[in-house]
Amino acid sequence: MIRSTTTPSTQVIPGKKAVIVTPHCLASQAGRDVLNKGGNAAQAIVAAVSTLAVVYPHANGLGADGFLLLRQKGKNPVGINASGPAAALANAQDYLSRGCTSIDNRGSRAVLTVPGGVSGLQKMLDLSREWEGEQLPLPQLLAAARLYAKEGFPVSASQARLAHTKLNQLCNVPGFSNTFCRNGIPFSEGEVMKQHLLSNTLSRLAEKGLDEFYRGETGRILSAFLEKQGSTLRWSDFKNYQAQICPPLSINTREATLYNLDAPTQGMTSLGILGTFARLSEAHPKSAFGNMRCESFAHIHGLVECAKPFYTLRNHYITDPKHMSIEPKTFLSEEKLVDMAKQIRPQRALAWPTGGTDGDTVWIGCLDAYGNSVSAIYSLAWEFGSGLVCPETGVLFANRGTYFSLDANHANVLRPGKLTYQTLNPAMAIFHDGREMVYGSMGGEGQPQFQSAIYSRYGIFRLPLAEAVNAPRWALGKTRGDSHTSLKLENRFGSNLIEQLRQAGHNVEVLPEAFSEAAGQAGAAVRQENGTVEGAADIHRSPGSAEYA
Repeated sequence: MIRSTTTPSTQVIPGKKAVIVTPHCLASQAGRDVLNKGGNAAQAIVAAVSTLAVVYPHANGLGADGFLLLRQKGKNPVGINASGPAAALANAQDYLSRGCTSIDNRGSRAVLTVPGGVSGLQKMLDLSREWEGEQLPLPQLLAAARLYAKEGFPVSASQARLAHTKLNQLCNVPGFSNTFCRNGIPFSEGEVMKQHLLSNTLSRLAEKGLDEFYRGETGRILSAFLEKQGSTLRWSDFKNYQAQICPPLSINTREATLYNLDAPTQGMTSLGILGTFARLSEAHPKSAFGNMRCESFAHIHGLVECAKPFYTLRNHYITDPKHMSIEPKTFLSEEKLVDMAKQIRPQRALAWPTGGTDGDTVWIGCLDAYGNSVSAIYSLAWEFGSGLVCPETGVLFANRGTYFSLDANHANVLRPGKLTYQTLNPAMAIFHDGREMVYGSMGGEGQPQFQSAIYSRYGIFRLPLAEAVNAPRWALGKTRGDSHTSLKLENRFGSNLIEQLRQAGHNVEVLPEAFSEAAGQAGAAVRQENGTVEGAADIHRSPGSAEYA
């Protein structure tokens, strides 16, 4: 059981038909303003994502990747893969010849994939042209981001903390200190930070269009800078890139049809956990799984155990779909999910040696007044990505290429033009009773676990949405800096439950925080059958908010 209740992050506002949720209140407000002007969910997401690139720069930027799930009213969801491939000149031998056993984590040698996120926003706008609502011009959608970049914004606690703790890794990377420090010292929480160069770039994109980032002056500047710094990316890589439309994965449960993205994301993992969990009661009817209660040992133990086989499958197979030997949907068949559920032991934990990484990411969800919905997730990979900032544009580049392997026998081995495995995965649920839910979380490898906590609490056990988002969470795995793998629990879980998990064989580690960033920064939004909406932001783990229009 949970030791104490949580403060709701929001409440239902009667009659409201649109809501947007982000991990930073200024981005949520930017999206809300677009909705209030008659814009649709896609346009509000553009406003929010671009604002997050300014006010939450350790987690998102114009140099980020993204994945999006869109649903036009009455139609099936559509996915967008806005992750960039490795450079045409990228190859593992460049790193092996320098004696590297892995790809550089920071600096120019970590920047070897095209930043795809901006193209994803354009692809989303293209797909939403037929949606209801005002077709607001791009300058209006980017107005808030340009304003905060030019006039300044108060630095968040998360940015300040991570800039200080990661300074030794980043201070010598070109552009980092000039952008995120004053006199070599990172900005502190609440200090006003301005990004004039980024403001100029956003203004150029507003005037010339988002395609300018790849095939215009901005693309030329970015690629020339990267080449000079030693990256393998060239302007031809930028010019040839476009985000791709892709059919999402889906599974059916008693309550809903759940959607997530296909490879190279870990969407299969997120769906597999929930699909297996939904079948535990039939697989083990005489155990605690047969009469499960929310927050019970069976609930938490069940989700943790359901994660293990799908993390193993993910690690073994998931990479660029063009380089995979098996389609992820194969693991989500009814037969496979039932078999997985039968293998789960109701009272005993399976061994779990697998490690992982964390990351900084932003999830954004929007339900508009016209019945459309978007679940989106954007990331620089690690906090502040590569740390490399282009001095002419203010663009911070991601280090997603660090996920590639240099092992020729690894599924995710680096190849020219190849997409890397991605932890990002936006989620959506269409309930059989007419409700619709978009949800997601930052947290790298832990995202599927955080999604399973939120969805099971709201979708299966019918907790109020705000409680489902803010209730204590867990993370199975090893985050950067850890020496061992453990099941990390926020300290609000009750001592009896913690002891039950230990007795079952889980290597439990109780986190010192009641609300830890190790448990992600999540959010969710729900449209009821009558059209009213509700949003919940992870306000205890982020400066986020749910804003209504």
